[in-house]
Amino acid sequence: MEKLDWGNLSFGYLKTDYNLRCRYRDGKWEEPEVHTDEYLNIHMAATSLHYGQESFEGLKAFRGRDGDIRIFRPDENAKRMAASAAYVKMAFPGVDAFLKMVEQVVRLNEKYIPPYGTGASLYIRPLLIGTGAQVGVHPASEYLFLIFTTPVGPYYKDGFKPIDVLVDRDHDRAAPLGTGHIKVGGNYAASLESQELAHAKGYPAVLYLDAKEKRYIDECGAANFFAIKGNRYITPASHSVLPSITNMSLKTLAADMGLEVESRKVEFAELPTFDECGACGTAAVITPIGRIVDETENITYEFAKDGKAGEITTRLYHRLRAIQLGEEPDPHGWVMSFR
Repeated sequence: MEKLDWGNLSFGYLKTDYNLRCRYRDGKWEEPEVHTDEYLNIHMAATSLHYGQESFEGLKAFRGRDGDIRIFRPDENAKRMAASAAYVKMAFPGVDAFLKMVEQVVRLNEKYIPPYGTGASLYIRPLLIGTGAQVGVHPASEYLFLIFTTPVGPYYKDGFKPIDVLVDRDHDRAAPLGTGHIKVGGNYAASLESQELAHAKGYPAVLYLDAKEKRYIDECGAANFFAIKGNRYITPASHSVLPSITNMSLKTLAADMGLEVESRKVEFAELPTFDECGACGTAAVITPIGRIVDETENITYEFAKDGKAGEITTRLYHRLRAIQLGEEPDPHGWVMSFR
């Protein structure tokens, strides 16, 4: 293992020593196997390659200040992958098997968990793909479930600082009754065009509106959107929005702080009434939104004063991070921890 500069890691891929793989064949799941190879050998007619039978998850392991290893809400990732697998007709190994493999792969790659205080973490990527050969749109008879890890730094290089977001009316992330509510690769492929166009204009992320009317706020890039209005935490409820585990947690923490939590349709026209806005997800936890730029209407909405995140957004961010790192109590039992 090369010496890593833990405090300057990017959010990308670095090889670790081991990955875990488990195969579904002949109607049953086999025992997990430890691998060191980074490559897969699959049939050229595998359903994952042709018909999009695949799902993935993302979660993180942290080194706490007490030296313990903490993984944040892996049971929710397991349940979400189970829902994704059911929707695209894939076999799933089960929540218990998922959790056991997550812990095993983290233990195997423990030396790659960044030290406490570096701001970095060990990213965990479970992946489920159809590997059975199929010509014709049908579910596969064979599947591969694997988990690999990689140490990562902040998703945005500047960390917890407000970003500018571009409103995109010309592209849709997901159809109203499509796959937006599950975590499958096609949703992310659909976002690449608008993402690249935004990046070319200097915007780190885009704000998607609903595909049907372009009236309601949908998602913010690959993350959920939320807003603070007075004493309310507001976030879109839609079949096209992925149920974010981070957002689920923030809603609970917001309620703990005495805020009213509203999960509902959020009209784009409400933007001027919001005090703070943010995007949330596993990768960045919370990314405060400083400005939302609507080039079509030539309007810019400002949400950061002096380039700083709002007070409630900041409190939510630090509270969630403190639970993940073991700096504060975990009253809701969200963290899997071990030595």
